[in-house]
Amino acid sequence: MTQKFKIGISRDSITANGTIFGEEAFEVLKDPAVEWEFLPEKVAEIPPEYAAEYDAICLMSAKVTRKTLSAADKKLKLIARFGVGYDSVDVAACTDNGVLLTITPDGVRRPVAASVIGFVLALAHRMFVKDRLTRQGRWAEKGNYLGSGLMGRTLGVIGVGNIGREIFKLAQPFGMKLLGCDPNVPQSSVTSLGVTMVDKDTLLKQSDYISINTLLDDKTRGLIGAREFALMKPSAYFINTARGPVVLESALIDALKTNRIAGAAIDVFEQEPVSPDNPLLKMDNVIVAPHAICHTDECMSLLGQSAFKAAVDLAHGRKPHLIVDTEALRHPAWVGKFHA
Repeated sequence: MTQKFKIGISRDSITANGTIFGEEAFEVLKDPAVEWEFLPEKVAEIPPEYAAEYDAICLMSAKVTRKTLSAADKKLKLIARFGVGYDSVDVAACTDNGVLLTITPDGVRRPVAASVIGFVLALAHRMFVKDRLTRQGRWAEKGNYLGSGLMGRTLGVIGVGNIGREIFKLAQPFGMKLLGCDPNVPQSSVTSLGVTMVDKDTLLKQSDYISINTLLDDKTRGLIGAREFALMKPSAYFINTARGPVVLESALIDALKTNRIAGAAIDVFEQEPVSPDNPLLKMDNVIVAPHAICHTDECMSLLGQSAFKAAVDLAHGRKPHLIVDTEALRHPAWVGKFHA
């Protein structure tokens, strides 16, 4: 009997009500070539014994390190990340050990972009301040919290990739001026969206709403700090749905405390889970979310389907889609192995 391709799914996808992935995602795993299960325990770092047990691991937040892949009995062939970021995975270690790494940008594109637009609308209408006024019986103060219309305002997006372009598409009906900043994106590729590509400083100076949508790597770590906040309008709002360390959090806190900027919407933090003492949690002009603003049934279903499909494809000898570390394909384990 041929041994089945074994897939492990990280346990941080299990909730009190079951799993965050819908039934349609698990339909992908109903394939005679595979068997799957949730990992034995919820772990912060995938241990070597899991790499020896599974052919593929579908992963949410746990880290994959060189130690993960160090065991002589390593069986692991694929890490399929739920989401577009992969800063929790040692890509070089994967490449050196012939372990493929895939991501699921097709799952997060619309949900994250919709979340950013949701933040823009909530900030523009000062929605959460008005919610608190109502709950606290401060009805008479409503005139002190005038919102701002979006027509003619400027939306600046730093990182014009999969998600950034979708944000621009969703922003079309609001009549905003659209600015983008990304060294890898030519003007010609976004002209049809009404986007003007500019340098970072120009975007920061001119934008009323600034959204960060970059990966976290050595180039983007600390990308936005005190210098960048000093360039922004005092009326500007700052939105981060990318990764916490892209922004120097102390500089953001200072900019908000000193009214250097008008407010912020933050889904990601330098430290996660965020400390209860973090000043951002106590500011009336800040909206916060637990690195989950895009978590909807649509998002989770798409993430699950995409990651599971990568594992099933590999089980059948097909090259998985959306491989991050294409250098890993040159490893002896993969040369000449894939068919159409």
